[in-house]
Amino acid sequence: MPQQIIQTNFHFDLPASDFERGASSVATQFDHIPGLQWKIWLFNEERKEGGGIYLFVNKNAVTNFKNSDLFHGVATNPAFHTFSVKQFEVLEAPSLLTHAPLSRRLTIL
Repeated sequence: MPQQIIQTNFHFDLPASDFERGASSVATQFDHIPGLQWKIWLFNEERKEGGGIYLFVNKNAVTNFKNSDLFHGVATNPAFHTFSVKQFEVLEAPSLLTHAPLSRRLTIL
C-alpha cells in the first residue's frame, strides 16, 4: 500500500506569536500518531494561514488519524476557520529521484 500525504490548511484568528507558541506546545502530541512518518508545520503570518504536510505509512494510518481526538480538536478549534484537508498517494519512484524524504520510521500500527 503506497505511503500517503495529507495537506491541511486553515486561517487563524489569533496573534501570530500565540499561534507559534500553541504549535510548539502541541507538537509532541503528533510524534505519537501511529503511522505518521513526519509532519511539516506551515505558517504564513501575513495571510494568517497555517497548516501541515504529513507523510503516513499508508491509507489506514490516515483514516485512523482523521478519526482521532487530536485531528478533531484541530479541525474544530474555534480560532481556526476555512479548514481543509487534501489526501494524496505518494508516487515513490519519481519522488525518490527528486530527493523526497520518504524514509520509513519504525511504527507499529
